[in-house]
Amino acid sequence: MNWLLALIIIGLSVMVVVSLIRGIVAFLQTTKLDLEQQEDTTRVAEMQARQNRAMFARIKYQALAIVAVAVLLAINS
Repeated sequence: MNWLLALIIIGLSVMVVVSLIRGIVAFLQTTKLDLEQQEDTTRVAEMQARQNRAMFARIKYQALAIVAVAVLLAINS
């Protein structure tokens, strides 16, 4: 059981990092579009929505990882 929870924690941690990187990339692209002062506001709004989804996913995976750690600690204590 410990191995399974450890694998779940590792998987969730990887997903946190992936979501963080995707959010940072979306942020940088949004900033780049803002700096270029393009008049295409739909593209900027799309990139901001993508950034928000990535950051929400990061929070979700972090919460699941914390729950998995709490379950692991509860089982072993």
